[in-house]
Amino acid sequence: MKKESHKLPSDLVLDIKTRLKTLSGQINGIVKMLDDGKDPKQINIQFKSIDKGIQKAHYLLLDEVYRKALAIGIVKAFDSCPGNCGNEDKIAYLKDEFPNIELSDLTNKLKEIQTIETRLKAYNEKKA
Repeated sequence: MKKESHKLPSDLVLDIKTRLKTLSGQINGIVKMLDDGKDPKQINIQFKSIDKGIQKAHYLLLDEVYRKALAIGIVKAFDSCPGNCGNEDKIAYLKDEFPNIELSDLTNKLKEIQTIETRLKAYNEKKA
């Protein structure tokens, strides 16, 4: 059985690395601000900026990984359903909605497609 590749797209890797390097510079800036005894309000602003930057980089990674897993699940379910499997409407819905699914909803959709895959496996085993 072939192992699935989990390699990230090079443009995403470059984007995340660039963001992390920028954040590294900001962290070094905070260290300098602390050493120089700068105003805590200014330091707090930098912390907030770093927090937003980390969240954005993390979001990009999660969106890529979850979206890819969902796409693979939809394709597997679509290929396993002969058209009368009892899940065809849900599979078609997920396929149509795929481009518009928000990151916050991706995990729920992944659970849905995994449930469908389990049902399809049982359905196809009964037929065999």
